[in-house]
Amino acid sequence: MKAMVLAAGVGSRLEPLTSSVPKPLVPIANTPVMEHIVKLLAKHGIKDIIANLHYLPEQIKAYFKDGHDLGINIRFIQEDELTGDAGGVRACKDFLGDETFIVLMGDLVTDADLTKIVKEHKAKKAIATIALKKVPDVQHFGVAVQDGEGYITGFQEKPALKDALSDMASAGIYVLEPEVFKHIPEDGVYGFGRQLFPSLIEKGLPVFGSTIETYWSDVGTHEQYKQSNFDVLNGLVKTAQPLDQKAKRIEKDGSVIWIEPGAELSESVEIKSGSRILIGAGSDVSAGAKLAGVVVLGSRCHVEKGACIENAVLWSDCIVKADEVVKDCILGKDCVAEVCSKPREVAAVAGGSPRATRTLAK
Repeated sequence: MKAMVLAAGVGSRLEPLTSSVPKPLVPIANTPVMEHIVKLLAKHGIKDIIANLHYLPEQIKAYFKDGHDLGINIRFIQEDELTGDAGGVRACKDFLGDETFIVLMGDLVTDADLTKIVKEHKAKKAIATIALKKVPDVQHFGVAVQDGEGYITGFQEKPALKDALSDMASAGIYVLEPEVFKHIPEDGVYGFGRQLFPSLIEKGLPVFGSTIETYWSDVGTHEQYKQSNFDVLNGLVKTAQPLDQKAKRIEKDGSVIWIEPGAELSESVEIKSGSRILIGAGSDVSAGAKLAGVVVLGSRCHVEKGACIENAVLWSDCIVKADEVVKDCILGKDCVAEVCSKPREVAAVAGGSPRATRTLAK
């Protein structure tokens, strides 16, 4: 079985983090989100993968290469002009061939049972199966309406709570039969949610909804991105490569700390009880620093004496100056957080200069 990862999006809602990093490479617990996806595919025996690229494609190609180091075979197709998610799949028709295939969005954090979804798809003899996840607030999602056997009969796009006929949202994972290509126009922009799937249902073709019972999130906004990182450290999602496999685990006073190779954590660092901390490769946290809540430090970060970091995600090569407080935020690569007379409160900031902006609470 083959798979496609949709990796062409710009990720505008994550700006400024995505101003110089493509969305599939934004790190979740110090691993690019798309790497989590391809490892999940490999875990379920799906190793022949293609991804469509558009924004900053060379970075993605350089990171994954041919996929050999990750135990997969991956190739890429570049879209000079975006043609919608179904249009992107159409461009990969020759690779996907004439057998059942699976499509995943490139910004998902999930431990969904892909084998179960494929098995249900085949048992229901569906032309398309959409993985669905129950959500508490339907107003932020497109939801699918199902009949008693689980087949999808219609959709609602971000309905008001009082009007919602379902609380099952599309999770951005699709199992498709090659027959779907007959229902996609040969050119032009074409999407799954607003065009292909409603068209298939209107034609009376079987579109099934397979429920995800385990963890699912996307990284579409700053808050969702930050929370997804926190959820990994809190053990709410079973990543294909657990933290314990890539970092040394230490339990101390009710806290759990993961220390990647080459990282240094001073014995006198104050860690609040119950915290979950990931220290990236080559990073160091100086004596007298304080860490609290859930903290992710990327590689080669430097935290100086007296600095305090609480519930934050820092990308690689960040510096937190002495006595600075970084709380409830995200620092992009190469940021320097330092005390200044006029702090501003932001959710996320991108680095790239010797002295980037101070970032405090969201």
